[in-house]
Amino acid sequence: MQRRRPRITFGPDADGDDPERAEGLVHRRSSGLDARILGKDVREEGVIPLEDAIRKMTLAVADRLSIRDRGLLREGMDADVVVFDPETIADRARYEEPHRLSVGVESVFVNGRAVVRDGKHTGEKPGKVVRGPGYREG
Repeated sequence: MQRRRPRITFGPDADGDDPERAEGLVHRRSSGLDARILGKDVREEGVIPLEDAIRKMTLAVADRLSIRDRGLLREGMDADVVVFDPETIADRARYEEPHRLSVGVESVFVNGRAVVRDGKHTGEKPGKVVRGPGYREG
C-alpha cells in the first residue's frame, strides 16, 4: 500500500475554503484529508501507525519542502498544533457535501495562538505565508 512507503508525505493539493461561506462543489480532500487518514487509515484499518501518519503530515512535508522552522515542536520554531481525539477523529466531507467539517478536533493553534477551541473557531487569524527556498517572486 502506497501510504506505508517511507518517503510518502500527506498534504492536500486543494484550496481550503471557509466552510461557513463556501459554495459549490470542490474535491472533498480540501476539508478532511488529515482527519480521513487518522480516522480511517490509522484507527479503523491499521494501515499505518499514528506516529508515522503524523510525521508524514508534519515533519516529512516540511523536510521535503526545505521549510526549516516547521514540522517539530521545538523552541524557536513556529508552533502549529492540532489537538485531536484519536478515538473520534473522522472526516465528514463527501463529494455531494464537500464543506462538512471533520469531527474529533478539539483545538488548533497557529503560530502559537488558539484558532479553534472546543471545536469552535475563536476568530483569530494568525496564519502567515510560508515559502520554501525555491520561491521566486513574480
